[in-house]
Order: sequence, then C-alpha cells, then structure tokens
Amino acid sequence: MPRSLLPGRAEFTSFTLSPRRDLLAGVTVAVVALPLALGFGIASGLGAAAGLVTAIVAGAVAAVFGGSSLQVSGPTGAMTVVLVPIVAAHGPGGVLTVGLMAGVLLVGLAVARAGRYVRYVPAPVVEGFTLGIAGVIALQQVPAALGVPTPHGEQVALVAAKAVARFAVNPTWQAATLSLGVALVVLLGARWRPAIPFSLVAVVVATLVVWAAHLPVARIGALPSSLPVPSPAFLDLTTLTTLLPSAVAVAALAALESLLSATVADAMSVGERHDPDKELFGQGLANLVTPLFGGVPATAAIARTAVNVRAGARSRLAALSHALVLAAIVFTAAPLVAAIPVAALAGVLLATAIRMVEVGSVLALLRSTRSDALVLVLTAATTLALDLVTAVVVGLVVACGLALRSIAKTARVEEVVLDHSHHGEEERSLLAEHIVAYRLDGPLFFAAAHRFLLELTEVTDVKVVVLRLSRLTTVDATGAIVLRDVVERLEHRGTAVLVSGIRPGHERVLDALGLATRLRALGRVFASTPEAIEHARTLLREEGGQRRC
Repeated sequence: MPRSLLPGRAEFTSFTLSPRRDLLAGVTVAVVALPLALGFGIASGLGAAAGLVTAIVAGAVAAVFGGSSLQVSGPTGAMTVVLVPIVAAHGPGGVLTVGLMAGVLLVGLAVARAGRYVRYVPAPVVEGFTLGIAGVIALQQVPAALGVPTPHGEQVALVAAKAVARFAVNPTWQAATLSLGVALVVLLGARWRPAIPFSLVAVVVATLVVWAAHLPVARIGALPSSLPVPSPAFLDLTTLTTLLPSAVAVAALAALESLLSATVADAMSVGERHDPDKELFGQGLANLVTPLFGGVPATAAIARTAVNVRAGARSRLAALSHALVLAAIVFTAAPLVAAIPVAALAGVLLATAIRMVEVGSVLALLRSTRSDALVLVLTAATTLALDLVTAVVVGLVVACGLALRSIAKTARVEEVVLDHSHHGEEERSLLAEHIVAYRLDGPLFFAAAHRFLLELTEVTDVKVVVLRLSRLTTVDATGAIVLRDVVERLEHRGTAVLVSGIRPGHERVLDALGLATRLRALGRVFASTPEAIEHARTLLREEGGQRRC
C-alpha cells in the first residue's frame, strides 16, 4: 500500500487547531444526520439500524483515512437508489457483499490514482443525475408518506403509482398529514433560520404528537442498544460473480459522489484542498469495514458536509466527533429513537429531495446550449427510468459525442492564395493554373477526417497540391489514414502532393501509417511552405521541359 494514501502526522496534529469549534460542528452535523441516517436505512431496505451503523462506522473510518478534512460520510439518498433493487434481488446479505466488493474496488482505484479523472465529468451530467436522484428519492417515500405497505416492483414510478392507487381505495390521513407537515417544517424552517436543525425538530414534534394522540401510524421499532459484533458471516463466495456488476455500480457512485462532495467542500472553505486518491482510499476502507457491522454501502454526503463547513469545522475531528455522537445516541437513547414514526422520516427525505435540486443551476444549464440541455434532461430521465450508473454512462457518452461534434466543426480545410508578387508573368500564369495550396486548421481526428477526404479529393485541373499542416492541432490514426488516402487518390490522378510544416508531435502517427515516410522518400516533405512552393515550380519546369523534348 503506498504510504501517500495513509494519514500522516499533519492530519492528526490538525485536531489541536480548533478543537472546540470542531466538536461543536460535529454535534451539529450529528443532529442533522440522525434522521437522515434512520430514513436512508429504512429506504434502503435494511432498516433504520443499518443506517445508524453506516453513519457511525463509515463516518469514523472515512473521517480518519479520507482525503478531505471537512468531508462527512454515511448513508445517502443516491446510494439508496442503487441499493433498493439489490435488496429485492439478493436480500440483505447481497447488499453487504456488494458493499465489501465495492470497498475493494475503491481501494484499487485509489492505488491506480484514478481520483483525478472525476473532474472531467461535465456539469450537465452532474446536475442531471442529481435531479434524477431527487426524483427517485421522492418517489421512494410515497408509500411510507401515505401510510400504505410498499408494493412490489423495481421501477420506482410504478411502485409509487401503485401506492397512490392503494391509498385511494382506503385513504387514511394520519400518516400523510404527518409526512406533509414534517416536510413543510423542514423546507420553510431552512429558509427562515438555516442554522437550526429543523429536520430533528420536526421529527421530535411529530413523535410527541403521535405519542400524545395515540395515532395509528408505523414506528421505526426496536433498535439495538450497541453496535453489532463484526462478522463476515454474510459473505457467500458463490455469489461474487453475480454481484460484481452491482458492486461496480456502487463503487462508481461512491467515487463520483464523494469526489464531487469534496470539491464542494473545497469551494465552501478557504485554503482547503482535498486529495482525490486519498478520498477514494478512505471511502474504500469505510465500505470494507461497514458491511462487517451490518451497515449499507456509504459515500460522502454533500448535505452533511455543507453543514459541517458552515458550522465552522477546521479539521477531521468534526466528522469523527459526529460519528461518536451518533454512537452515544445508539447506546443511550435507542428506545426513544424506536418510537419515531416512519411517516415523519419520509417527510424529512421528501424535503431533502426537494432541497437537492438547485433550481437556478438547472435553469441556467437548460438555457445555455441545446447540447447541455439535452444531456441534463437525458441523464435525469435515464436515472428515473433505469438506474443511476446507467444514467451517468449515457450522459457521458452523449456529452462526449456532442463535444466531439462541436470540435469537429471547428476543423476546416482552406485554400490559400499563393503569393505571386516575386514571379514573372509566365511563372505567375503557370502557378495560377497548376499549383494549389491548402491549409489544414484545427483537429484532424475521426470525427472530422472524412469531411477532409471529400473536400480535398474534389481538387481538379492542378498538377501540384501543397498541404500546409503547421496549423493542424491534433491528428489521430483515422485522420492520418484519411490523409494518406487523399494523397494516394490525388497521385493516382497524376497530381503531385507536397507537405509542409509537419509539427513534431504529429510525425509519429504520420510515420506509423506510412504517409510521411513515403513522401519523405520522394523528397516531398518540407519545413516551410515557401520551400514546398519552390519545389512545386521545379516539378512544373521539369514536366514542361520533358514535354518540349
């Protein structure tokens, strides 16, 4: 294991910079994280206890080994979206196995130094899958918010529609009113006093109302009063191959969300810069350890990280103390937590889904360009219709395709007017009739190459073509092959082709495909265009002399 991925002395000495502020920030984040951990645990299908375990164990491990001093990790809505179909297909043991395998993959990505590549994910893809995740989380809460059993199915929109239909047959308004009330308190309270943890306030008030009025709504139920004993008993080696695609999806999501969250933390703070490879390593270790305690796969949480930064956190001590506070709650207040209504947590998650959507950013991207709008809408729709990782892949493929199309449009081939001022009348006539020069500008790669083929092979009634390559910015194998085909077609028609200004970085690919090597052997490769034109005049004189003979 590279030592650069392990925490150094500086990470721990930073605990002494501002311990009071860090401890206060940790308590603040724990208050915000408690209802979210319970809610996401239930939403994942493994129960509230699994959500708490994840927040405690993954939160502590990632705080110590991660690459950001301000990052807070635990169960998240995005991860819940991926886990629900895994629970349906393979049960709780399958989810724990997937988490363990994802941890191995994340550690492997860290060792391979893959963290830097997340910066290339386009903004429309990020906003699109965030919008899609928000929609999925909201739809997942519909059964609990209405107080009806969750219908069977994997497509969240259909499951939500079945839940609404079941509610319509026999409506009971206690759970729906409770859920709506909690969501409104969280949303309005966040706008009125952002510093107050209204999610916890709303859950406490809802729990007291249910207790006092004896409302017939579902509760979380009994929770363990301590952390489970770590055990690998869930691991079934025969299922590893079957679960590998799910593990890849979980690892990809954990990497993407964690690194994006760390970037947000950097932007919100002064002087903070995360190490992307360390962050992947920390998330990998967290997902290796958490399943042993019965926790779901974890990732960094943007919302909790933002609360941590706003609360004044200065070091990893804040995120670590958040995990310790949650552990203390489990040890001392498990019976009280068990009385929380499930509908109240559904209301918290509905509010969370709404707050995830940055309306201003979404509208700005929709108005920016048609390409950005298409990528955003397609990514969001794919998230709702299929799954998150498929949506990211589709978004990236479409974004790359549109970007290549845009770049290809900047490439052009342009006929250049030759300078005849220093030639005699006879030479000017000769040059005007028999020599043409073309300048290739921009990239010559697979997306643009065939347009060059069509344009250049239309050249007629000339004896010599000079291709000026000094402004060619990029050339790949496809571009070199097409250029070679152009030369061969022109020469087959009796037109000599000269090349000038090959850039040093392009020689390798042009030589590898035989173009530059063959022209160099014929003496038709030149450093500058004037040299190529002078040689063209020589070729024409020689041809004219042969005709007179």
